[in-house]
Amino acid sequence: MGRIVVFGAGGRAGRRAVAEARRRGHEVVAVVRDPVKHAGVGGEGVRLVAGDAADADGVAAAAAGCTAAIAAAAVYGEGTDPDAFFRGSAKALVAGLPRAGVPRLVLVGLASLLPDATGRRLLDDPAFPAEFRPFCEAHAAGLEVLRSAPPELDWLYVSPAGDFDHGAGRTDHGYRVHPHGDPGERISYPDFAVALLDEAESPRHSRTHLAVTEAR
Repeated sequence: MGRIVVFGAGGRAGRRAVAEARRRGHEVVAVVRDPVKHAGVGGEGVRLVAGDAADADGVAAAAAGCTAAIAAAAVYGEGTDPDAFFRGSAKALVAGLPRAGVPRLVLVGLASLLPDATGRRLLDDPAFPAEFRPFCEAHAAGLEVLRSAPPELDWLYVSPAGDFDHGAGRTDHGYRVHPHGDPGERISYPDFAVALLDEAESPRHSRTHLAVTEAR
């Protein structure tokens, strides 16, 4: 098995990614801003470290010796600057991971940046809530940074096709790739983590935005 670094390991998607990686036998470097607040993320096979996904030197240091990276770090709410963070973290990951010799990045993204069945981004629907637009546009800016990443970094931006089913657990049927964004689709965090680890271990999609939802 390999060693996987997870940035944002204390969040909902990040914690599940750590758990899924351990379930598969990987060693995990779990990067959080404050390890004291996320002591529960640690455990056998997990090295919990303080770090900032928006710092290229810190990214390179945390990722040293790893075979793949999963990025689930985010900021949201009063007193934060999502645009600065998502641009900055994308630049830091693009710069830091190749320095650490990590060839694969799987980044947790937003469904709102996906095109719907007509080709229009969900974010561009006139009915899309205005209060969420700045956060989504900040994510879009980070995605544009990824698109200019050097060829030695094989990145993938993964999001639900619609949203997370926040109360659901892991299912037996897992996930499926969805062709476009659909606000009605749902996936549990544990099943989403299966998709993240599948792509971190054995990349099937490259340099694109991948939508996943519950398999049926």
